[in-house]
Amino acid sequence: MPSGRAPTLEDVARVAGVSRATVSRVINGIRNVDPQIHEMVWDAVGRTGYVPNRLARSLVTRRTGTVALVVSDSESHDDDPFMSRFFADPYFGRVVGGLMSVLRASGIQLALQIVGTEEGRKRLIGDLRNGQADGAVVLSLPAVDPLPRMLTDDGVPAVLIGRPAEPVPINYVDLANETGATLAAEHLLGRGCRQIGMISGPAEVPASSDRISGFRRTMAKHGHAWVPTVTGNFTQESGEAAMRTLLAGHPELDGVFVANDLMALGALLALRDADRRVPEDVAMIGFDDSSAAVAARPALTTVRQPLEDMAAEAARLLLAHIDDPGGRVSSVIYEPKLVVRQSA
Repeated sequence: MPSGRAPTLEDVARVAGVSRATVSRVINGIRNVDPQIHEMVWDAVGRTGYVPNRLARSLVTRRTGTVALVVSDSESHDDDPFMSRFFADPYFGRVVGGLMSVLRASGIQLALQIVGTEEGRKRLIGDLRNGQADGAVVLSLPAVDPLPRMLTDDGVPAVLIGRPAEPVPINYVDLANETGATLAAEHLLGRGCRQIGMISGPAEVPASSDRISGFRRTMAKHGHAWVPTVTGNFTQESGEAAMRTLLAGHPELDGVFVANDLMALGALLALRDADRRVPEDVAMIGFDDSSAAVAARPALTTVRQPLEDMAAEAARLLLAHIDDPGGRVSSVIYEPKLVVRQSA
């Protein structure tokens, strides 16, 4: 390639060993291209330094080449401009990684949007309708969230990670949370634990509700009609506070199921302060199998939620919806797995 000039589609085609038309189809996001050729073309784009003309591409395809990852919360986050709550939680990093594993191969960019007010949600819908992004993958955190309904009412292509709190005709990817909680209960009972408690997430959140019901149902099947429960909000601090409360009311506790790994980290701190050994005095099981589970001391037995795979599937569902807006609404449910480490 002569020095001093910008690389062209022809340069990319020559390096990739394909036709100019094939390069154009890949760069313009046309998805009936062999995945291996797709990868070869984008590798050649990187090697040549070719920069696609996004404006010209959008005029041809009527698409932006961008999808939004929308975190819908119940707070505005005006007092947390760096959004430290989200970036400190391994959950969100795993979701982004899973999304990018699919979007990167299609040359699609990911834009993060966090909305926590009615005004913010309305502005987001307006931006999406006006072509700021081709669709949205949504993490819906509030127990009552109008955003999924707003997206479907306005015809915005969208996919939820997690079951919607109310019936909405929207694509979603979820985990069989009740099954995961059942695995935790059976493992604690199998270890011989008899005084078992639970630290749950907010009961109004669908994933939390399913984990609560799955755990209680399994315990009841084994003769434990009542499980003492304290509610947290999925943060480490709330898990520590909940564990202190649980111990104060039930000092005989010898097993505990914690509804996510971050809360379990906090619960471990509370048990350490109370001179309760894990797992000798209190066995503990978390949920997610995040980096927090491996970093914990002792390492945390936990229910694995394959978030990367779930997010990747959400990206595929969204791209399919963008290609075929009239396609049927669908859901994909993943099965959990118990990962046994030192804590139980």
